[in-house]
Amino acid sequence: MIRLLYFAWVRTQIGIDEESLTLPKVPFTVAELLDWLPSQSPAHALLEQQRSRLRVAVNQEFAEPETLIHPGDEVAVFPPVTGG
Repeated sequence: MIRLLYFAWVRTQIGIDEESLTLPKVPFTVAELLDWLPSQSPAHALLEQQRSRLRVAVNQEFAEPETLIHPGDEVAVFPPVTGG
């Protein structure tokens, strides 16, 4: 099971700020997670249209598509951060 956190418009779109999910296999890559998430609900399915705008962190570190996710990890999904 992983702890999945959502931020900004991702949280608004899905309607929750966090959830616990059991991955279909372990380890699971970030790319596999983003492929799998849309199957979880109609709200999650909308993420597929915005996938290029999503960023992911695993255990509070920016992650690449090949980054592995293991049970017990905290995974955050969020839009790119900008500043001024």
